Amino acid sequence: MDTGVVAKTVPQNRTSGCERDFRALPEQGMTEYKDILFLFSTTAMASERNTTAAKMNSRLFLLITMGMMSAFGPFVTDFYLPGLPALASYFGTTTSWVQLSLTSSMLGLAGGQLLIGPASDKYGRKGPLLLSMALFIVSTVACLFSWNIESFVFFRVFQGIAGAGGVVISKSVAADLYQGKELNDFFSLLMVINGLAPIIAPIVGGFVMKYTDWEGIFLILLLVGIVLFAVSFRFRESLPAERRIPGSVFNSFGKFVPILGNGRFMHYVFIQTFSMGVFFTYIASSPFLIQDHFHLDAFAYSLCFAVNASGMIVGSRITPGFSSVFSALKTGVFGLGLSSLAFVSVLVTDGGFYLLEALLFAMMTFLGMILPTSTSLALTLERKNAGGASAIIGFFLFIFGAIVSPMTGFGSMIFSISVMTLACCLLALLFLFIAGKNPRPPA
Repeated sequence: MDTGVVAKTVPQNRTSGCERDFRALPEQGMTEYKDILFLFSTTAMASERNTTAAKMNSRLFLLITMGMMSAFGPFVTDFYLPGLPALASYFGTTTSWVQLSLTSSMLGLAGGQLLIGPASDKYGRKGPLLLSMALFIVSTVACLFSWNIESFVFFRVFQGIAGAGGVVISKSVAADLYQGKELNDFFSLLMVINGLAPIIAPIVGGFVMKYTDWEGIFLILLLVGIVLFAVSFRFRESLPAERRIPGSVFNSFGKFVPILGNGRFMHYVFIQTFSMGVFFTYIASSPFLIQDHFHLDAFAYSLCFAVNASGMIVGSRITPGFSSVFSALKTGVFGLGLSSLAFVSVLVTDGGFYLLEALLFAMMTFLGMILPTSTSLALTLERKNAGGASAIIGFFLFIFGAIVSPMTGFGSMIFSISVMTLACCLLALLFLFIAGKNPRPPA
């Protein structure tokens, strides 16, 4: 029998390395064998694809889980804001010492991201996430057993480090799975869930303060930490082994140098950092400004804080409607600058609480436009080092917050709020101008 004829009658894409072992078969048997082999191989490939898909988290699960994780660090801060004046009374200390507990938490958030981000590039996302949640549980228990304000401030550092895991890994997971406009859309949706935390946290905190003290707030934080630790077990790894940084873990930390040397990346980092400086100024000063200066109680303050935080959700949902990510960022930065200028004018002239509240809402709306767009543009430039890049974004963000927060407690509060707000806006505008002169990534 002429085997050459058989070879021509069988489609080439159905051939196999095993064909030579069956060339002695009759032509009909040979063809049937190859059809069966082709069917088997395509079925196996489809099965493998389905198995891979089954191992991935759904988009909804990712949005909810990563939204909770990214909001976790800020939630730890926002939840006990209504209790800051009571905390000062409990420990018999000053406003500056209580605000230092905000600073120490932000230092933990900043430094923790430098550790956890590169580690997640080396070992994957799930392991560091679980360790972060476990550390939060332990540090919260330690805060509850604090014997003075100094020990409380110290344990807050470790709470911040634990919160850093959720912040940095949530950004890294998004960069693992999405890119371009899809990445920006995911971040804008993430901001919606993320924005619920500062809405819910102070309201619940203010409500809890009606019936208990700061210890009741931290018991609830402990419960939240336990729930998130359990949820972390369901998260499925988004960074496959072949995409992790090879070699020792020090190779991961070595990636900081080229990332920091990426000028375009750092421009977006600085835009976000200085814009959020306005937010950190507001967080540190608002409990005393609204409760002491305007004489509202803790629950009324928490409602005001929640309304303002909802502005960040509104801003984040506006961004997908822009023609480009950069144009949305530009609108956000300019809008923040103008609304902040009006806010300071009303503040120094004692123009009334309700007008001030309306301007705060506008400022938070523009901030909601800046956060997802600046993050998306920055991570698009450093996709291969998403963990390290996310860590740098978070480090600069929270280290600046740690610097800004105690500064609002020195001298006249009205004067310090005004100076910090305007200075941050001017610096954000400066780096927006620099970023606009450089080529931008497609997004």
